[in-house]
Amino acid sequence: MKKLLFGILSLFLVASLSAQDGKKAYRKATTALGAFYLDQINNKGKLQEAYDAINEALADAEVAAEAKSWVSKGEIYNEISNQMVLARQLGSGNEGLPAVENPAIEAAEALTKAYNMAEKKYEKSDALKALRVTQGNLSNLGIFAYEDQNFDAAYANFDQVIKSHTLMKEGKEASALDVEDDYNNQLYITGLAALNAGKVAEATAYFQQLYDIKYDKPAIYEALYKAKMEGDAANAYTYLEEGRKRYPDDVSLLFAEINHFLRENKLDELIGKIQKAIEKEPDNVSLYSTLGNVYDNLYQKELSAGNEAAAQGHFDNAMKYYNSAIEKDPKYADALYSLGALFYNKAAVMTTQLNKLADDYSKEGIKKYEALKASIFLEFDKALPYFQKAEALAPNDVNTLIALKEIYARKDDLEKSNEFKTRLDNAQNGIENKPYFKN
Repeated sequence: MKKLLFGILSLFLVASLSAQDGKKAYRKATTALGAFYLDQINNKGKLQEAYDAINEALADAEVAAEAKSWVSKGEIYNEISNQMVLARQLGSGNEGLPAVENPAIEAAEALTKAYNMAEKKYEKSDALKALRVTQGNLSNLGIFAYEDQNFDAAYANFDQVIKSHTLMKEGKEASALDVEDDYNNQLYITGLAALNAGKVAEATAYFQQLYDIKYDKPAIYEALYKAKMEGDAANAYTYLEEGRKRYPDDVSLLFAEINHFLRENKLDELIGKIQKAIEKEPDNVSLYSTLGNVYDNLYQKELSAGNEAAAQGHFDNAMKYYNSAIEKDPKYADALYSLGALFYNKAAVMTTQLNKLADDYSKEGIKKYEALKASIFLEFDKALPYFQKAEALAPNDVNTLIALKEIYARKDDLEKSNEFKTRLDNAQNGIENKPYFKN
């Protein structure tokens, strides 16, 4: 019996010592944080001490059962966040600070837990007052993450700002998002971060709220279009269309619409939209090249249908806009290649016609064959200088190398054809080529 009592007393003693250790660690944490507040320059190590001690304290169930313990954790993590924000603003690193990946998020989670478990009014108030500080840190660290293109972290911080606001309104505490426009702007940037992080469902939820209240941001329509394209492509364009009607002068929406019609291969509808974009951005070289591509595709479409007159009109327009791009930027390799391809493809179509004449050995047939063959070589000769200029600017572009290899083979220049075959193999195997032609 004495042994049994001794065992029970030993267990009780261990449990008591453990609780005392937890409470001791808690006092150490709050004392260290207080010392840090008194002299942040000379007592920076106290923040690490507070961080270590609060986590040790919360490992004890009795300490973790008290709301004030989680408030203290929130306050300590708030200060870690504050110091990280200051370090970023001053351009210094986080040396000497506790290594915490998302301190503001952890602070918000600790304070939310404190609020939910608190039984006394002042404990809830303490949690919410500390959470007000956390909101600022969440916002700043979210912005920094967004600037660093760490969109997952940006979204996590921004999302927590909104969750904190909801809790603070429940507790009737002032929030950083009390002004309606501030709240809506937070929804907006959180949605953008979610979209960039690939969190389509989350982004859609935020942007839908803004769409429903007709929030005055054209990017909402583009964002909803992009988000809906993931799972509801049939209806996605309705958002873009509505945005274009509401913001007809917004360039970003215009470009999104152009890309939509390019993706849908609705070439006829594209022409007017790209021309309008050129009016807004007359120095945007890619617009001229894109419009050239549209006419190029229409040319091939009409040619395949046997509509030679319409095809020629589109050919002339394609050449016009490709040349406009080159006039704007003589080193624009895409337009140079496209001009070469325009003549090359014309020659390729003529080659199919040549093959039909190959079996006609009559005098008239041979005459037609030779005349068409001469015309084909003339088109290849027109294409060649553009491909040469494109190669000088982009010596590893596979399409340019294929075109040069084929043209020289057709011209029976096997030495150059083999040269570009070797260069093509290099490009396809990740070996860098130096330009063959001088720019």
